[in-house]
This record gives sequence, C-alpha cells and structure tokens, in this order.
Amino acid sequence: MIFRVNNISNLPVAVMLHGGGLSDWSLRKAVELLQGEYQVITPIIDGHGEDAESTFISIEDCADKLISNIDKHFGGSVELLTGLSIGAQIVIEALMRRPALAKNAVIESGLILPMKSVAQMVPSSMKMSYPLIKQKWFAKLQAKSLFIEQDMFERYYQDSMKMSLDSLINMSVSNALYDPQHLKNITSKTLILIGEKEISAMKKSAEKLNDGIVDSRMVTLTSMGHGQVSLQNPKQYVELVKQYL
Repeated sequence: MIFRVNNISNLPVAVMLHGGGLSDWSLRKAVELLQGEYQVITPIIDGHGEDAESTFISIEDCADKLISNIDKHFGGSVELLTGLSIGAQIVIEALMRRPALAKNAVIESGLILPMKSVAQMVPSSMKMSYPLIKQKWFAKLQAKSLFIEQDMFERYYQDSMKMSLDSLINMSVSNALYDPQHLKNITSKTLILIGEKEISAMKKSAEKLNDGIVDSRMVTLTSMGHGQVSLQNPKQYVELVKQYL
C-alpha cells in the first residue's frame, strides 16, 4: 500500500480509499473539493496503479497496512476515513479492529453479504477474461460500468493493464467472501451511501451496516449505480459528507 504524506499540516486529516480496479486518480475531483478543510491522503491499494507490483492479498491484510500507516504518520487517529467498494470493505475492517481509528467515516457501496457461488467461479472466469484487459474496447466497456469520466479513461486503461492476475483473483474472491462479524465495534460517526440502482446484495449490505453500526446514517442515492456519486458526482458526494458528518 502506497501511503504518501508529503507534508503535515494543521488541517484535520482525511484518508480516502479508492475502489477496486481504480487508483488515487479516481478521487482527484473530490479531493480538490475537500482540500481547503482537510489534509487529504489517498493511499493506493495493493495491486493497483503505481502499486501494481505489490500483490493484493486480502481485505484484512490491507486493513492492517492502513492502520499501521495511520499509526506511523498520524498517531493512530484521523478525522475522516472514506472508502468505495473494496476500499469501503477495508475501511469497515480497519474500524472494527481499531474503533478509534477515525472520528468520522464514509462507507460507499460496501458489500458485506458473502457470495460464495460467485467466489467459486472467480479463478476460472478471471483466467479466461484476463487477456481482455489489454483490449481498449473492453476497457471502455469496463470504464463505462465504473462511471469513469472520459478525462480519466487513459489513466484507467494504463493502470488496468498493470494489475496482475493474482491480484485480480485475490481481490475478487476477498470482496465476494467478506463477512464482518463485529460491526458494533465501530464507534465512528458513519455515513453509509448506496445507489438506488445497485444489486440487491449491495442494498441489503447497506441496511445491515446501518443496523450494526451504532452511530450511522444510510442515504440511498436516487437513480445512481455502484460508486456513481463519488466518481461522477463528486460535488454531491462532498456535500453529503459535510452535511451528515
């Protein structure tokens, strides 16, 4: 996990984790909107972007690395911790392990209902489809489904070609099997975001998170899909963060 801290400021610290298959560039617009109020750190998850040479092992492994970096650079606690998709799962795991890690949290589209049948199919399906990641036409289809804006497509395409098959399989399996057992450990004031157009398992996960986290608020985003608010509507995303947290 690349965890860059170029300088320490007096502003409250916000740590923002990108989604699977993306990298820190996907958060650029939201970061720009938050920078006046926070010192924003955007780690790069193992196996992604500039950290493609590191193999993604598991959500739990990444959560340990996140905690270790916050300990090292910020004395064990930050003001705000956010995550999208696999990033959201890492945030959930880190907050369960270290309840005081963040005063506030945003969990966007975090799956917590295990999908064992999906996990079983991942290795074979990924091995068959992996060669397609080098095809630009396939990348364009993927980018559209991920709500990646045109000005970010080339970065997405170049980064997607760097991800190893092992990282892709490990990430997909870990994502599908993630089943947190100690949500009540989380003490952060938590905003849970879910798109109205997301799959049933994702909606049920948001409800389970809202029921399990003591100080939480769930917001269903009208006519939006998986990750659409932070990736395609960063202004609305930042307004929600400021409004509820």
